[in-house]
Amino acid sequence: MRTVTKQATEWLAAAATDPRDCKRRWQGYQGIAVLPCGRFWDVLSVPEDLGVRALDALLCIPQAPGPVLADTVARRVGFFLPPDPEGRWVGSDVRYLGRGAWITVPAPRPAPGRFRWLVPPDGTGTLFVPAAVELALQQALGTLAAQTSAHRRCPTCGAATAKAS
Repeated sequence: MRTVTKQATEWLAAAATDPRDCKRRWQGYQGIAVLPCGRFWDVLSVPEDLGVRALDALLCIPQAPGPVLADTVARRVGFFLPPDPEGRWVGSDVRYLGRGAWITVPAPRPAPGRFRWLVPPDGTGTLFVPAAVELALQQALGTLAAQTSAHRRCPTCGAATAKAS
Protein backbone atom coordinates (compact mmCIF):
# COMPACT_ATOMS: atom_id res chain seq x y z
CA MET A 1 0.00 0.00 0.00
CA ARG A 2 1.42 3.37 -0.98
CA THR A 3 2.26 5.75 1.86
CA VAL A 4 -0.39 8.34 0.91
CA THR A 5 -3.07 5.64 0.63
CA LYS A 6 -2.00 4.17 3.96
CA GLN A 7 -2.13 7.61 5.64
CA ALA A 8 -5.53 8.28 4.08
CA THR A 9 -6.81 4.90 5.26
CA GLU A 10 -5.65 5.61 8.81
CA TRP A 11 -7.15 9.12 8.76
CA LEU A 12 -10.54 7.94 7.50
CA ALA A 13 -10.64 4.89 9.76
CA ALA A 14 -9.85 7.04 12.83
CA ALA A 15 -13.31 8.58 12.43
CA ALA A 16 -14.96 5.15 12.81
CA THR A 17 -16.28 3.88 16.12
CA ASP A 18 -14.10 0.80 15.51
CA PRO A 19 -11.18 1.65 13.18
CA ARG A 20 -10.04 -1.99 12.83
CA ASP A 21 -13.52 -3.11 11.78
CA CYS A 22 -13.64 -0.21 9.33
CA LYS A 23 -10.41 -1.34 7.66
CA ARG A 24 -11.69 -4.94 7.53
CA ARG A 25 -14.83 -3.75 5.77
CA TRP A 26 -12.72 -1.96 3.16
CA GLN A 27 -10.95 -5.25 2.49
CA GLY A 28 -14.28 -7.09 2.11
CA TYR A 29 -16.45 -7.75 -0.92
CA GLN A 30 -18.22 -4.39 -1.05
CA GLY A 31 -15.22 -2.41 0.17
CA ILE A 32 -17.27 0.23 1.97
CA ALA A 33 -17.70 1.45 5.54
CA VAL A 34 -20.16 3.80 7.22
CA LEU A 35 -18.48 6.63 9.11
CA PRO A 36 -19.86 9.39 11.34
CA CYS A 37 -19.76 13.02 10.31
CA GLY A 38 -19.17 15.89 12.71
CA ARG A 39 -15.96 14.79 14.40
CA PHE A 40 -13.22 15.09 11.76
CA TRP A 41 -15.34 16.48 8.94
CA ASP A 42 -18.80 17.41 7.75
CA VAL A 43 -19.99 16.68 4.22
CA LEU A 44 -21.86 18.99 1.87
CA SER A 45 -23.77 16.85 -0.62
CA VAL A 46 -25.04 18.42 -3.85
CA PRO A 47 -26.48 17.15 -7.14
CA GLU A 48 -23.85 15.68 -9.44
CA ASP A 49 -24.10 18.24 -12.25
CA LEU A 50 -23.59 21.09 -9.79
CA GLY A 51 -20.89 19.30 -7.79
CA VAL A 52 -18.73 18.35 -10.75
CA ARG A 53 -18.75 21.91 -12.09
CA ALA A 54 -17.94 23.30 -8.64
CA LEU A 55 -15.09 20.80 -8.27
CA ASP A 56 -13.64 21.91 -11.62
CA ALA A 57 -13.54 25.49 -10.28
CA LEU A 58 -12.05 24.41 -6.94
CA LEU A 59 -9.25 22.49 -8.63
CA CYS A 60 -8.17 25.71 -10.37
CA ILE A 61 -7.34 27.54 -7.14
CA PRO A 62 -3.84 27.24 -5.64
CA GLN A 63 -4.95 25.41 -2.52
CA ALA A 64 -4.81 21.70 -1.80
CA PRO A 65 -8.26 20.20 -2.29
CA GLY A 66 -10.15 18.30 0.35
CA PRO A 67 -11.74 14.92 -0.31
CA VAL A 68 -14.66 14.70 -2.72
CA LEU A 69 -16.86 11.61 -2.86
CA ALA A 70 -19.30 10.66 -5.62
CA ASP A 71 -22.36 8.46 -5.27
CA THR A 72 -22.89 7.32 -8.86
CA VAL A 73 -26.33 5.83 -8.21
CA ALA A 74 -27.83 8.79 -6.32
CA ARG A 75 -25.89 11.13 -8.67
CA ARG A 76 -24.54 13.25 -5.83
CA VAL A 77 -21.15 14.73 -4.97
CA GLY A 78 -19.97 15.27 -1.39
CA PHE A 79 -17.38 17.87 -0.36
CA PHE A 80 -15.56 17.23 2.94
CA LEU A 81 -15.54 20.40 5.06
CA PRO A 82 -14.33 21.22 8.58
CA PRO A 83 -16.89 20.32 11.27
CA ASP A 84 -19.33 23.17 11.87
CA PRO A 85 -22.02 22.78 14.54
CA GLU A 86 -23.93 25.67 12.92
CA GLY A 87 -23.64 24.11 9.43
CA ARG A 88 -26.25 26.21 7.64
CA TRP A 89 -26.19 25.64 3.91
CA VAL A 90 -29.28 26.57 1.95
CA GLY A 91 -30.04 25.60 -1.60
CA SER A 92 -32.19 23.43 -3.78
CA ASP A 93 -31.35 19.78 -3.10
CA VAL A 94 -28.38 20.69 -0.87
CA ARG A 95 -27.76 18.36 2.07
CA TYR A 96 -25.43 19.19 4.93
CA LEU A 97 -24.23 16.20 6.94
CA GLY A 98 -22.84 17.14 10.32
CA ARG A 99 -22.86 15.70 13.84
CA GLY A 100 -25.35 12.85 14.05
CA ALA A 101 -25.16 12.03 10.32
CA TRP A 102 -23.34 9.10 8.75
CA ILE A 103 -21.75 8.68 5.34
CA THR A 104 -20.85 5.60 3.32
CA VAL A 105 -17.26 5.71 2.08
CA PRO A 106 -15.08 3.35 0.08
CA ALA A 107 -11.44 2.74 0.89
CA PRO A 108 -9.26 5.66 -0.26
CA ARG A 109 -8.03 3.96 -3.41
CA PRO A 110 -9.41 3.57 -6.93
CA ALA A 111 -12.11 0.91 -7.04
CA PRO A 112 -15.25 0.18 -9.03
CA GLY A 113 -18.62 0.54 -7.40
CA ARG A 114 -21.34 2.95 -6.45
CA PHE A 115 -19.09 5.13 -4.28
CA ARG A 116 -15.87 6.53 -5.66
CA TRP A 117 -13.43 9.24 -4.76
CA LEU A 118 -13.24 12.13 -7.22
CA VAL A 119 -10.51 13.51 -4.94
CA PRO A 120 -9.31 10.95 -2.39
CA PRO A 121 -8.24 12.08 1.07
CA ASP A 122 -4.53 12.81 1.30
CA GLY A 123 -4.15 11.48 4.85
CA THR A 124 -3.14 14.83 6.35
CA GLY A 125 -6.67 15.97 7.14
CA THR A 126 -6.86 18.55 4.36
CA LEU A 127 -10.45 19.76 3.96
CA PHE A 128 -12.12 22.33 1.72
CA VAL A 129 -12.52 25.90 2.94
CA PRO A 130 -16.32 26.43 3.13
CA ALA A 131 -16.15 29.92 1.57
CA ALA A 132 -14.28 28.53 -1.45
CA VAL A 133 -16.87 25.77 -1.89
CA GLU A 134 -19.70 28.30 -1.62
CA LEU A 135 -18.12 30.52 -4.28
CA ALA A 136 -17.50 27.54 -6.58
CA LEU A 137 -21.11 26.41 -6.16
CA GLN A 138 -22.37 29.90 -7.02
CA GLN A 139 -20.18 29.93 -10.11
CA ALA A 140 -21.44 26.46 -11.10
CA LEU A 141 -25.05 27.57 -10.61
CA GLY A 142 -24.41 30.51 -12.94
CA THR A 143 -22.98 28.18 -15.57
CA LEU A 144 -25.94 25.81 -15.28
CA ALA A 145 -28.42 28.70 -15.47
CA ALA A 146 -26.73 30.03 -18.62
CA GLN A 147 -26.85 26.58 -20.21
CA THR A 148 -30.53 26.20 -19.32
CA SER A 149 -31.24 29.63 -20.76
CA ALA A 150 -29.39 28.75 -23.96
CA HIS A 151 -31.54 25.65 -24.35
CA ARG A 152 -34.67 27.80 -24.41
CA ARG A 153 -33.69 29.67 -27.56
CA CYS A 154 -34.78 29.11 -31.12
CA PRO A 155 -31.98 27.22 -32.89
CA THR A 156 -32.60 29.19 -36.09
CA CYS A 157 -32.79 32.79 -34.92
CA GLY A 158 -31.64 32.58 -31.28
CA ALA A 159 -34.83 34.18 -29.98
CA ALA A 160 -36.06 33.04 -26.57
CA THR A 161 -38.75 30.39 -26.78
CA ALA A 162 -41.60 29.70 -24.38
CA LYS A 163 -40.90 27.19 -21.66
CA ALA A 164 -42.69 23.90 -22.34
CA SER A 165 -45.22 22.91 -19.71
